Amino acid sequence: MNLTHCPCCRTNAKGQALRFDACCGLYHAQPNAPDAESLMRSRYSAFVRGNVDYLLATWHRSQRPAELALEAGAQWLGLEIKQHRQTGHDTAEVEFVARFRVGGKAVRQHERSRFLREDGRWYYVDGDVL
Repeated sequence: MNLTHCPCCRTNAKGQALRFDACCGLYHAQPNAPDAESLMRSRYSAFVRGNVDYLLATWHRSQRPAELALEAGAQWLGLEIKQHRQTGHDTAEVEFVARFRVGGKAVRQHERSRFLREDGRWYYVDGDVL
């Protein structure tokens, strides 16, 4: 995967891949995504780039693990957002499919994730594997 392009697969109006520094890199520098979908995309990019600090900082304190170990040798292949919906004023869900390969085996993670906004900032809470 080209790491100058944003791993989240977001494109501009012309269908061109956005650069990391103009997309998820903005949130990695200052964790304050404007909506749950942007937070989901930036968290995927954090998995791709191995940014554990960002993943923990954007995980809601009610569910945040004390530590996080990423899958060694994972090769991330892409992200597809299936649905993003506001479920309340400060709550949202994002359904996504993330694809990666680990140990030569292809993995497809299909999940519906829940997000909560507190003090103007979005956090990942938890999700259901579909």
